[in-house]
Amino acid sequence: MQAYRWSLDLQMFSQEKTEKATPKKKQDSRKKGQVAKSMEVPASFILLFVFLSFLMLGGYYKERLIGLFGSTFESRLNMEITLANVGILFKDLIIEGLMLLAPLFGIAIVVALLGNYVQFGFLLTGDPLKMKLSKINPVQGFKQIFSMRSVVEFLKSILKLTVIGLVVWMTLWGEKDHILSLGSVPIEQIFSFAASITLSLGVKIGALLVVLALMDYMYQRFDFEKKQRMSKQDIKDEYKKTEGNPVIKGRIRERQRKMALQRMMQEVPKADVVITNPTHFAVAIRYDGSEMEAPVIIAKGMDYVALKIREIAKENGIIMMENKPLARALFERAEIGDTIPSDLFQAVAEVLAYVYKVKRKTK
Repeated sequence: MQAYRWSLDLQMFSQEKTEKATPKKKQDSRKKGQVAKSMEVPASFILLFVFLSFLMLGGYYKERLIGLFGSTFESRLNMEITLANVGILFKDLIIEGLMLLAPLFGIAIVVALLGNYVQFGFLLTGDPLKMKLSKINPVQGFKQIFSMRSVVEFLKSILKLTVIGLVVWMTLWGEKDHILSLGSVPIEQIFSFAASITLSLGVKIGALLVVLALMDYMYQRFDFEKKQRMSKQDIKDEYKKTEGNPVIKGRIRERQRKMALQRMMQEVPKADVVITNPTHFAVAIRYDGSEMEAPVIIAKGMDYVALKIREIAKENGIIMMENKPLARALFERAEIGDTIPSDLFQAVAEVLAYVYKVKRKTK
């Protein structure tokens, strides 16, 4: 009973997600569009840069606004309404409106792209757009509503509202004397004051939201890495999937080794000579002056493989010569299919000369 409990505890421990995500797990998640990101980062930067654009491009916006409404009130209120005139009027108004909003659209698009790029780089995937039944699962939806993530998002919203409220209150309270005196100033000054305080509030709120967004990004990254954690069993399973089952891989390697050995043994009858150690090493050499520039090793082996090479050579009448240093040097310094090393040419040439001499005598 105690051993059974220990096995259960060990199994539960192996299933605990305590290990960092492997590079493959991170890559697979990225392909699915699962990355650490905060939607607050691009939104807050867009707000900040839009209000900064009002400060930097105030003259441009003023000119476009005057052009948009001035021409309408000055020259088009008394114009004769016809089908052609109305078409031209709306075309001009649309062009003026687009020219007015073009910097805002440009800033929003560029800042949104950069805000996402600095978080997770360039990522283009259609996996989040795929239809998944889990997205419309009501049980899963209720779990998300009452999850810890929902609580965190609610607290974030409360914090943002509190911060914005404090900034607005402190700014307006600092200008209370000016606000109370607006009733006795010309309309132009009222508009100027309203514009300046709006821009000031926009920049302050945008800057504070940027700070909160960066904090949120750090939290999102921490939460994402926590969700990406793997158990020891997950890592083992991933290794088996990517590298293959070690037992199966061992069997495949053994089969490949046997096939390679069989192919090598089929080449032994083509050898001109087999140089032996005499029992530990055997190297089969073939040389054809019309096809080869130097003798080639077509088979080699040690111990059991060397014994098989000698048996096949004996069955096929291949001459075997005992030369311990030459056999060992050829075995260690050349692979099957390689030409013999240049410094061994002389020794191998003497062996082949002897072999050819024996073959001529035999004939």
